[in-house]
Amino acid sequence: MANIRPFDVFPTGLEDFFKGTFLRPVRFDLDQPDMQIKLNVTHGEGAYSVDAEMPGVKKDDIHVTIEGSLVTIAGEVKKEKEEKKGDRVIRSERYFGKIERSFSLPQDIDAAAVAAKYEDGVLKLTLPLREKQAGKTIKIA
Repeated sequence: MANIRPFDVFPTGLEDFFKGTFLRPVRFDLDQPDMQIKLNVTHGEGAYSVDAEMPGVKKDDIHVTIEGSLVTIAGEVKKEKEEKKGDRVIRSERYFGKIERSFSLPQDIDAAAVAAKYEDGVLKLTLPLREKQAGKTIKIA
């Protein structure tokens, strides 16, 4: 029996060249920052520490939600930029947008003991772990 294999339209390596070319949109708004929350999550003794980069977001526009082991960080970016020459406005740009990021941790978080601090565009969260509860045996009547 002969070895039959499908015909490869693209030689090896050429498909990588075109991969995602037509799937990724082109950005024309080069003055706008990358509106994505970047995270560093570390595990310490009895707690997780999260550093979330949120430049351009005001402290009052940040919302953190914790449901069990799911942490959601959301914020709203409001930026206005205006260039003037004398009394005339030459260019005026505004952009507004919402950013949100959710992630799950291996253990549930004690939501009542969470500490949050925001300075220099970085949100710092301390997420203490909820104590593991022992299983309960149910007596069947």
